[in-house]
Amino acid sequence: MRLYLRLAWRNIWRHKRRTFTILVSIVLVMGLMIFYDGLITGFEQAIYGNAIKVFGGNIQVHASGYQEKRDTTPLLPLENDLAIAEAARKLPQVVSASRRINTSGLVTSREGAFTVDITAIEPEVEAPVSVIAQNMSDGRFLTATDEDLVVIGKGLAEALGVTIGGRISLAGRAHHEQMRTRTMTVVGIYSLGMADLEKRTVYISLAEAQSLYNLTGQTTEVTLVLERIGQEAETMTPLKAQFPGAEIVSWETSFPELQAALTSKGGVMDIFSIFIILISGIGIFNLLMMAVYERTREIGMLGALGLKPRQIGFLFVLEGIMIGLVGVLGGIVFGLALNLILGKVGMDYSSFSTVTEYMALLNDRVYPGLGLQQLPKRAITVAIICALAALYPAIEASRREPAEALHYV
Repeated sequence: MRLYLRLAWRNIWRHKRRTFTILVSIVLVMGLMIFYDGLITGFEQAIYGNAIKVFGGNIQVHASGYQEKRDTTPLLPLENDLAIAEAARKLPQVVSASRRINTSGLVTSREGAFTVDITAIEPEVEAPVSVIAQNMSDGRFLTATDEDLVVIGKGLAEALGVTIGGRISLAGRAHHEQMRTRTMTVVGIYSLGMADLEKRTVYISLAEAQSLYNLTGQTTEVTLVLERIGQEAETMTPLKAQFPGAEIVSWETSFPELQAALTSKGGVMDIFSIFIILISGIGIFNLLMMAVYERTREIGMLGALGLKPRQIGFLFVLEGIMIGLVGVLGGIVFGLALNLILGKVGMDYSSFSTVTEYMALLNDRVYPGLGLQQLPKRAITVAIICALAALYPAIEASRREPAEALHYV
């Protein structure tokens, strides 16, 4: 076997220009796929990460029985909410742990009435990570002491015909299914560039909601924001062990439409990547076929020296595998270096924020990840394609008759 390896290694470097051309092709394909995976990770964190923050965080903790009644947004007081929030903040991957009260209701003005989700928050806790707080188009964000004040979306403000300082009537379902109504003053208007989303949710202070909905000192949810998507499982495990009576779920359960979007996107990208690899494989196939014809006399000499056809074929397959492995290693270094650099400086995508509605959630800069999640699969796939691309040239080489090949010009 050592002899075959030495011969294969020597052969791939005999024609340096041809080998270099193949290696550049493989390195570029592998490196660009790693870069692409890292860029997609960056987009996930920038777009879906922000969407998750808007909808309610990476992880939500509710009282037992909440999930069965989730569609009606039940006001089930959560026991140990303060202890849960404190325990969560001690976990290294948790950026924010905030208590909330969520209920459904109706907001009205002279222009009409609209159903909304009413979210009561701890403003000082959520402000540093809140996409809403970061996208105030007019007025200000909430404070903990605000009473009879509300923050609404730009789309809802336009539909209601109100501006900062305008008065609206907010009716919400309180504990025991009672409806409580209060006249509120609009203190802030947020703009996400998504009118439908802006019409969906209004925000009030937690103290205001506790008073309005008969939940003195209580909340219905603890929401956790993590450093990045994908850390949910490792975060939920210790919390579930510490608080077995609570229902702890991730955004994948709470917001299945986002999970469906991520899954479908990943499937499309995998198919796209396979096509890229196949195109590269065709190039490798062509170059190795050229090598067979260029080395016809050499193949005849190997046959004359006693190598069997299958041994000659194996030698060519080994060359293809070696070229593939060298290319894969080079591509990994190239791709990781590219992602590492761009992950520090970021890529400016602010000009694309208006291309589609969901792109409005995109930050000014996208910071690619390293792309390590898909790396083993990419590397194995490229190596297999290289080996398969060498298979037919190997078969052709093994079919050459030594006597005929030795007279080939």
